[in-house]
Amino acid sequence: MVDVTVRTSQGSLPLRLDRAKAPCTAQSFVHLARHRFYDRTVCHRLTAYPTLKVLQCGDPTGTGEGGPGYKYKDELPVDLPPAPSDPTGVRRLYGRGLLAMANAGPDTNGSQFFVVYGDSALRPNYTVFGTVGAAGLQTLDKIAAGGIEPTAQDPAPVDGTPMLRTELLSVRPSCRH
Repeated sequence: MVDVTVRTSQGSLPLRLDRAKAPCTAQSFVHLARHRFYDRTVCHRLTAYPTLKVLQCGDPTGTGEGGPGYKYKDELPVDLPPAPSDPTGVRRLYGRGLLAMANAGPDTNGSQFFVVYGDSALRPNYTVFGTVGAAGLQTLDKIAAGGIEPTAQDPAPVDGTPMLRTELLSVRPSCRH
């Protein structure tokens, strides 16, 4: 396990990375954090769909298109329970407090990740590599309660930029023994 101290402009977001479940993902995240890649980046996406409640961060451009300049293979979860809201059994429950990689398709992991603030039903196509601590859940609840920025096209969006600007001020790993 690796504990990561994340200071955001909205509060703390302590993470615990699980090297046993996703060794490459945890190593990449630690590498990027040690090189201060995540410092001063914004969490660019908040979703509030009934079946998808996540905050997405880790893009140095803040657009959802950026990354570290490399990609690596998925380490897909095999132990997630079926999502109760999916009668087909295809989607899995990404429960509140999970930490997972965002991607643009198979084996396209980079630096973008998401934290789950409310139980979500997703295909098991996203590497789960850790959890969010209790203080982080409070921070996530605060950000989610702030809502999503309205646009001219959508005055009540369920996916978009968080109203409460959330900047990752510093991301620092510390190995536990």
